[in-house]
Parts: sequence; structure tokens; C-alpha cells
Amino acid sequence: MPYDSSLDERLFSKSEESEAGRLTVSVFSYNKGVKKLQISRETRDAEGGFRFAKLGRVTKEEVEIILPFIQEAVKSMD
Repeated sequence: MPYDSSLDERLFSKSEESEAGRLTVSVFSYNKGVKKLQISRETRDAEGGFRFAKLGRVTKEEVEIILPFIQEAVKSMD
């Protein structure tokens, strides 16, 4: 069965923006299934818009930003 975006429900989302880009912590449930945490990074392009980037490694400062978001997201997964 192919992925159907209409079945993907965002239950929680919190972001932090900077000049460099945006980090987002979200909780999704696909087709009313198991709730899953997603962490994403977006960088700014030349026009100032956002584009998806591989999360990869994160700095200590980035961890300090997203850790409270993760803790809040986990509570929403009950």
C-alpha cells in the first residue's frame, strides 16, 4: 500500500527558527497507528525560504533547543 499523506496526522509540532534555519520536533500517527516522534531540520535558501536538510549530527546548542520540545512531545504520545 503506497503512502497516503491524507492518512498522516500531525498530533504535536514545535519549532525554533534562527537565521540559519529551523529545527522542528513533531509527533505523527499514520492511519491512526502508533505515534512516532520526528525531528527535522530545514535550512534557508538564498531567497530566505526553507528547504529540507538531513538532520545528521546536532550541536550542543541545538540539543538544548530541542530537548524541551522532545520532552513535551513524549507527553503528547500517551
